[in-house]
Amino acid sequence: MVSSLELKQKAIELGADLVGIADLRRVSGIPTEPKDLLEKYTSAVVIAIAVSPDVFEQIKNEPTPLYVHHYQAVNILLDNITLRLQNELLQEGFRALAIPASLTVDKVNWMGHISHKAMAKAAGLGWQGKSLLLVTPKYGPRVRLATILTNAQLDQDPVQPNRCGKCNRCQLACPAAAIKGISWDDHPQSREEALHFSRCVEKLTNDFAKRPEIDKNICGVCISVCPWGKRR
Repeated sequence: MVSSLELKQKAIELGADLVGIADLRRVSGIPTEPKDLLEKYTSAVVIAIAVSPDVFEQIKNEPTPLYVHHYQAVNILLDNITLRLQNELLQEGFRALAIPASLTVDKVNWMGHISHKAMAKAAGLGWQGKSLLLVTPKYGPRVRLATILTNAQLDQDPVQPNRCGKCNRCQLACPAAAIKGISWDDHPQSREEALHFSRCVEKLTNDFAKRPEIDKNICGVCISVCPWGKRR
């Protein structure tokens, strides 16, 4: 029988910086691909790896090639960790499914199999900021995320309150003017309530991704200005 503590310790040993566990009832109704993705599982183990703050100090109004490299390298490490945790759970006789750290499966709505941000919030790693990115107390939004779904009976972690307050730095810095600056206690009712999402997609796909040195739908500007986790 695997314990929550043992699973978390294993994740840390493998390179995770943060680990949280969510009861999937907390995210009932969340969009997934396929729609019945969560039906066979009861819990989600969500891990976060921090990206060096030095990388974000170089980001001013646009992404940098160095950020692209770190982004991809951290995603690979996340997938390596979740696959190994998945195998640990499988060997204990449980169902387990590692969800890739970064994989767009619906390019109409620009969604992955699940929202790692929403899962991480439900697992107590942080709150969803005005940019809709996960904000952690220690690292701010300077983290990448991945999730393992399982039917193992695990102890869930308490959720954290939203601490963005009146701060609107991400809204002011957004090169696409996509962040509306709306506040909420738990989470917005929809992505569109928080963002002019089409503006963000257009900036990423028609500008940043077309630059030869970037070649990816990536930005990082709102992450770089967030005061949470920023080096003082």
